[in-house]
Amino acid sequence: MAASSPLVRGLPLLRRHFRIIHHHHYSLAAVLASPRRPICSFASESEVVTEATQQLRPKNLSNLFTNIDDSEYRKWKDREDEIFRDIQPTSLFAKEILHSDRYMDGERLTVDDEKFVLEKLLAYHPHSADKIGCGLDSIMVDRHPHFRQSRCLFVVRTDGGWIDFSYQKCLREYIRKKYPSYAERFIRAHFKRTSG
Repeated sequence: MAASSPLVRGLPLLRRHFRIIHHHHYSLAAVLASPRRPICSFASESEVVTEATQQLRPKNLSNLFTNIDDSEYRKWKDREDEIFRDIQPTSLFAKEILHSDRYMDGERLTVDDEKFVLEKLLAYHPHSADKIGCGLDSIMVDRHPHFRQSRCLFVVRTDGGWIDFSYQKCLREYIRKKYPSYAERFIRAHFKRTSG
């Protein structure tokens, strides 16, 4: 039987190497582009996998963030943590009111809960004076008039009218007033909607 060429004899080994590379989610292109070894040279499976991982692994993980000013980034992360700690109790309280069965639709808040909402939320709403209008009678929880799946807080006015307000708008405005240098970055990163 005539001897086959080295390339033909190496095909089963190459297929096995490609399966190993694919199995480990390594880029075939990285191995094929390797300047160290021609594609038809023979290598053990561990050498191929090792070579692929070395080509795909960053040379030095600390160099990934060389463009970031560490002191500015650290200052931002510290302030971000501070803002979270500051607003978390109010945010959790508002969610508890809205999303638990603590209040039925159309039910007025208790005196203590109403006081908390007035001081920690409504006081910071960008249009709180317009929301209160002729005067505040109470705060209640009910379904949003246009988005019936959503519950929200409502100002009930002394004339019997009522209007919804967003606790997230209140929190955003609070953050803007207390943390002006970091507010917009925090809001962009952590609130779904940044308008209003």
